[in-house]
Amino acid sequence: MTTRRSSKWVFTRRFRSQAFGWRGSPLACQRIKEAVAEIRQAARRDPVRAGEGVVRLLERMWPALQHVDSSSGALGNAVAKAVDAVIPILAEADADPKTRTGWLDRLWQAIQDDGVGYLEGLADRWGEICGDTETASRWADELLGVVRACWNDPAPGAYFRGSTACLSSLLEAGRYEELLDLLNATPHPFWHYRRFGFRALAAVGRNEEALDYARASGGLNDNQAAIDQDCEELLIASGEAEAAYRQYAISANQGLTGVATFRNIARKYPRKDKSEILIDLVASTPGQEGRWFATARRLGLLDLAVRLANRGPCDPRTLNRAARDSAKDNPRFALEVSLASLRGLCQGWGYEVSSQEVLDAYRFASQAAERLGIGDRFQEELLEILAHDRTPGEFVRESLGPYLEKRTDKLPPQSALK
Repeated sequence: MTTRRSSKWVFTRRFRSQAFGWRGSPLACQRIKEAVAEIRQAARRDPVRAGEGVVRLLERMWPALQHVDSSSGALGNAVAKAVDAVIPILAEADADPKTRTGWLDRLWQAIQDDGVGYLEGLADRWGEICGDTETASRWADELLGVVRACWNDPAPGAYFRGSTACLSSLLEAGRYEELLDLLNATPHPFWHYRRFGFRALAAVGRNEEALDYARASGGLNDNQAAIDQDCEELLIASGEAEAAYRQYAISANQGLTGVATFRNIARKYPRKDKSEILIDLVASTPGQEGRWFATARRLGLLDLAVRLANRGPCDPRTLNRAARDSAKDNPRFALEVSLASLRGLCQGWGYEVSSQEVLDAYRFASQAAERLGIGDRFQEELLEILAHDRTPGEFVRESLGPYLEKRTDKLPPQSALK
């Protein structure tokens, strides 16, 4: 099957050489998403045309983005996600050998011209886009000599951009022993290289050897989470989900927040009881129990959430929002959380807190106590909390000075909370 002429691509007009300026990162990220969407839509009707679109997009990446400030990492992440999204389209396109060969030659040139490594992920999956084992083997033969020469070069700093492309091609071609022998010769046993050996061992069913191979690969500059993710994936695919959970679930699924970490794990282990996952996560971070407050609350484990809020540092703003949202439906929970916020503030928890956070916590606690009819007990507990104020100049106590009497007219006005 050959590529048919069809309507022109919209994204090619937007990815001209030097199309984006120094501050063009947000626009470039948006254009990348639009281009991927256009290619995906084309793949439904004409996979070969979509494959041509992938090649056109990738070979335009560096010329279009070369002057953009990418220091925030947002642009690099957008490109990496785009590469991951379009590689399957390219690999699955039913192109004839001549077309496929042309694509590979153009993409190889794009990798060589790439000034910052935007297309590194493309080289890592080179064997996939070869389309068949014969093509992959041919590319492996072309690259093997250069890789060996580079790895045997005694001069420091020797580097070849096609190293992972060669490893990927050997893997796709089924030349597993040759791949493992080559990896034994690398002077720098990075996981970025050794993961191909790990996959080769897994491909022939030598799972235990693959796991041992991975455990022996954690170098100083390696990302241990990446190694654990591959090991976890192998065990799950082998039907050993319980072993994967015990050994790798927590280390392999860390997110930016506690809630994100919990969701990552729960998504991979749908049969695992959610409360058990949370308890294991809490146990994994001694001294940081408060990090899991929001997760416990979302799961409806309110008693556990209160205990976590009092056991470890938790952002007072998070606790105050929870108290505000629960004030009508669950005043008991709102009171406990507000008091936990005040205790935390007295211990110096929170980042750049102000009297506003103190007044919020006091107001929500006072309102909840009034609803429960325990205003006197609340005042007594509040004074007990303030007696342990450890903040410089007793910041919390000073902030609540005008409101320490139990009369409701001494509550902070609503305007003070805005």
